[in-house]
Amino acid sequence: MAGRSVIDSLTEGFASLLFGKIETTRPPVRTSSSQAQAVYLPTAAPGLGDSGVIIGREVYSGKGYIYDPFQLYGQQLPAPHWLVLGESGNGKSALEKTYVLRQLRFKDRQVVVLDAQGEDGVGEWHLIARSLGVTPVRLDPHGARADSIRLNPLDPAITSTGQLALLRTIVEVAQGRPLDERAGYALKAAHLRVGENAARYSRQPILSDIVEALRTPVTSAAEDMNVTIEDVQAWGLDVALVLDRLVDGDLAGMFDGPTTQGIDLDSPLIVFDLSAIDRNSIGMPILMAIVGVWLEHTWLRPDRVKRILLVEEAWHIINSPFVAQLFQRLLKFGRRLGLSFVAVVHHLSDVVDGAAAKEAAAILKMASTRTVYMQKADEARTTGKVLGLPRWAVEIIPSLTPGIAVWDVNGDVQVVKHIVTEHERPLVFTDRAMTESSADRAEAAALAAAEAEAEEAAMLREREVKPALPAPSTHYRAIAAGNQLPSSPAGRERAEVRPLDPDDDDELTAIAGMLFGKKAELPYRPAPIVPPRQAEEDR
Repeated sequence: MAGRSVIDSLTEGFASLLFGKIETTRPPVRTSSSQAQAVYLPTAAPGLGDSGVIIGREVYSGKGYIYDPFQLYGQQLPAPHWLVLGESGNGKSALEKTYVLRQLRFKDRQVVVLDAQGEDGVGEWHLIARSLGVTPVRLDPHGARADSIRLNPLDPAITSTGQLALLRTIVEVAQGRPLDERAGYALKAAHLRVGENAARYSRQPILSDIVEALRTPVTSAAEDMNVTIEDVQAWGLDVALVLDRLVDGDLAGMFDGPTTQGIDLDSPLIVFDLSAIDRNSIGMPILMAIVGVWLEHTWLRPDRVKRILLVEEAWHIINSPFVAQLFQRLLKFGRRLGLSFVAVVHHLSDVVDGAAAKEAAAILKMASTRTVYMQKADEARTTGKVLGLPRWAVEIIPSLTPGIAVWDVNGDVQVVKHIVTEHERPLVFTDRAMTESSADRAEAAALAAAEAEAEEAAMLREREVKPALPAPSTHYRAIAAGNQLPSSPAGRERAEVRPLDPDDDDELTAIAGMLFGKKAELPYRPAPIVPPRQAEEDR
């Protein structure tokens, strides 16, 4: 009381006499977190927008997850390229296939798939291609099948500089080392001679012409370097031996002739079936290099079409320094022409520790979207370190169930459950190989059980959090069809197919029901066009 004035003491005493004793402190309220959660309203981070392809549902918030690199590019996404990682059997293939099927519902979309996975003697994408009326482009050593085709590295559609760069890459991949200056000069002289002869005789140059020019160089090639013909011949001998494998060796039948006519570059879907090539041979990276350069010069065009290049077993590209350099240039060039590159890889550690670590890092840096399915703990730590994932995401990757993945879209990290409709399921989950043995049937049953368990766990999380589901407003525009549907085989005239009305689109309705409930209505209802005369009569 020593520090208080007499007036304060009298005022407090008078107030106590009138109103009772004044309590200046309040005892703390003790409660449980489950009861106190009602005080804090549920919140969720904003999504990526409502324009694009429906992928599935965010596990923690319950919101629909929509993604489209072409819609996000610029403001939310610095690059449209996408990296998909994860162990086999966790849903990578299902995600790729449904993503392509849903993208093709848009107007002005084209997709090229390099299909390196085989099943029953055909590629994994064979069923989807056939369902859309598209004939896969099959590359087969020795041309054993009647439907196999050829791609010419010296196709006139490829520029002279591009042809020479591609020939160098083929030799470097086969030798496993860079081409020295002498061998490079011999190859350059042979390519120049072949080009001049082709122009003189009005025919398409082929690889066997290059091999012959390397074996028998002309006098002018030696005189330009002030050496003998024998010197130039010796410089190009190893190069000739490498290219001879593509002409008469174990890789013959795919590149030793003019490009096969009938590859429809305007088809909405082009599938290159690479399943006949040994995935562990040098033929696979060589093949991907040739296909990549050929697509760069024939498929990419400065128009309004948005294009997607999806590569299975992309480690063949990223793990080879020579092929990686070619694709690095393709990605930089293609981004200006509306190209989105999708690379599918199982283990990132095999890439970052390989011979092409520098080139691999450059390609990974251009992938602003990363999707990571279940990986083992040590692999998840490596992936998180390379990709810069947050700690919480790295910790949950080993426990992810099939169909659930961590999505990192330029720093926006979410855990997403992929949704597959009943219409898509027969195309995505093929049963041909699964029904051949009891072990395979058991594996298929285990996968189905794991998916059901994951779905149940996701529903439990949703009930606990009780998120406010978004109103079914414009989300279905994400997969509403445009003015074009894929319906034609490669190399044939395509019949015009009008898009379905959203009310009659069973697949669209199925996705809507899975995402927003069975009673959800489609919000996208185009108003009927009424002729002026009929409108006058109605009035």
